[in-house]
This record gives sequence, C-alpha cells and structure tokens, in this order.
Amino acid sequence: MAEDRPKRIVYLFGAGATHAELQNIAPVVAEKQGLLVSHVSSRVIERARREPGYVKDVAMVSGTSGSLNIELLISLIENSKIRGWEHKAHRLKDLVKRDIEGILTEPRTRRFYLHKALLELHNHPTLQAKEELTGLISLNYDNVLDTAYKDYYGRPRYCFSLDTDDVVIAAIPLLKLHGSFGWTNQSIRGRRRTIDIIPLGSTKSYIHPPYGCIWNQALETLIGCDTLRVIGCSLSQNDFHLIDLLFKAHLERGNAFEMEIIAGDNIGEEIRRTYGFFPDIKSLTEIKGILIPERNPENPFKAWLRYRSVALLDREEISHTRYVKRVVR
Repeated sequence: MAEDRPKRIVYLFGAGATHAELQNIAPVVAEKQGLLVSHVSSRVIERARREPGYVKDVAMVSGTSGSLNIELLISLIENSKIRGWEHKAHRLKDLVKRDIEGILTEPRTRRFYLHKALLELHNHPTLQAKEELTGLISLNYDNVLDTAYKDYYGRPRYCFSLDTDDVVIAAIPLLKLHGSFGWTNQSIRGRRRTIDIIPLGSTKSYIHPPYGCIWNQALETLIGCDTLRVIGCSLSQNDFHLIDLLFKAHLERGNAFEMEIIAGDNIGEEIRRTYGFFPDIKSLTEIKGILIPERNPENPFKAWLRYRSVALLDREEISHTRYVKRVVR
C-alpha cells in the first residue's frame, strides 16, 4: 500500500451484525429471538413441522436439535426432488422472511445505532485521514445497514446497473449480494420493478439482472481494497459463491488484502483453519492498531467498535459525536 494515501476499507456484513444490534438494545429478546442462522433455523423448522403439507415425506429428516442450518436443509430438500419438494422449499423460504421481519419491527430497529456509529466514525476527519471507506457488502435481507447509509451518504448506490454518471460512481456502493426484502418499486434503466431476493438454498443464481452488476461491482470493490473487515459473518462453506468471489478478488489483485474477522477469536481462528489459502486473515485480538483485551466478547461488533473509537478519537472528539459516544460509554 502506498504510504501517501489512506488505507482503503471494505466491510462485509453477515447476520451476526444485525444480531449484534438486537443484542445491544434488548439482550433478553436477542437470547430468545436471535437473528443468527442457528436461531432462525430452529424457529423456522419448528413452525414448518406443525404444517402437514411440509411434514409429509420429510418428517424423519426435520428434527430440531443440534446445530441447525436452514439453508442446508432447504438445499437438501431442493436436491432431493421428492414429491412436493418445490412447495416445501418455498414454504421454508417464506417462513424465514416472516421470522426475520417479525423480529425487526420498526420500534426496535429505530433504536439500533451500531451501524450508524460505524459510519459516523468513518465520516470523522481523524479517521478519514487514515482510512477511506470504499464499499459496503451485505449478505442480509434486512434494511438495517441501508438506514444507516442514508443518514450519512443519502440514497444508497445499490449498483443495479452499470453506472456512467460520475456523481453516482463517486458514491460508496452498498452491495446486497442476496438482495433485500425492501427492494420494491425500484428504478432500473428508467423502469420501475420489484427485485426478487436470491433465496436461501442451493439453487442460487447470480447471472440474471440486476445481480450480475451487483456481483461484478463487488469483485471490483474487493480488488481495490487494502482491508476487508468481516462483521458477523462466519464465511460459511454453504455460500460457495461468496468464497469464490473473495478468491477471484485475491487473484485479480495479484496480492492478498487483509481480512479482519470482527467476531470472537474462536470464529476467526476457525475461518483461518478453513480458508488457509487466504494468507492474511486476522482474528479479533490480532488486529493491528487496536488493543482488544477480550478474546470472545459477548458482542464482538460493539466491543471492536468501542475499542477502535477510543484508539482513534480523544475524549472531546467522542463527546461531540451522536452515536459513537453511545458505543463508548
């Protein structure tokens, strides 16, 4: 990296980032209604088991114990091609949407501030002298990141099509690789349309519009970054296309970018073991320029944000912020 320019930073958000917001404002609710894949999987499978249309022919493989993964279950049902597989898979996907939206109510999300604090920090002159935020990538269907983006950057640049306007191109891309529950009545090339999400399961396809543009922009954004910060995402092997994207970005760059895993050290170390071909993966307590004394904090996103804010800003600067000071206190 050239010494005369700020480090270029890209963030990758998974379900754990939104879960951290819920955990921050309502830990009891988060414990009972968590948003991690295992939490959503358990609730959705349990609800599906109560429906005769789902249980028929799959009751023997629809248990609700152990480490559950609804995406894997949907994939297996899709691949089985048993009678009614399409209906069963579609029903599970619909239950996932209802489950997430039922928890992320407007009164709750209005109180979220971790994503806002992160973007507020990146808009502070002290950090801008050291880092340049060049992209936000999300695997989530919710609009928690979108709301924070609007507070600091205005209308999100989703990259539904290839941009030619210099003003639009200058905006930070917000790349939702699997789509969004809120993409209704969107304008693409002058036409209004509702964009379907890429649902959970093995039949993911990213080549149809607008996802081809979104994923191509994600590749370009990663190629240009110095550090990728992964928040609340375990880089599951179920999402092969994401791992392939990171792999291709490394190859096109010709050298590795840092991957900072904002999660407990146990998760970071597991990611490093699984993806050892990525040479510069750092777990939480290994991140340069910030001393985090807890290897596995209860809320890694908030803990990292707190210690990073204190390391970058002095007390007076923090006192003049809106959201960062709430993280630090």
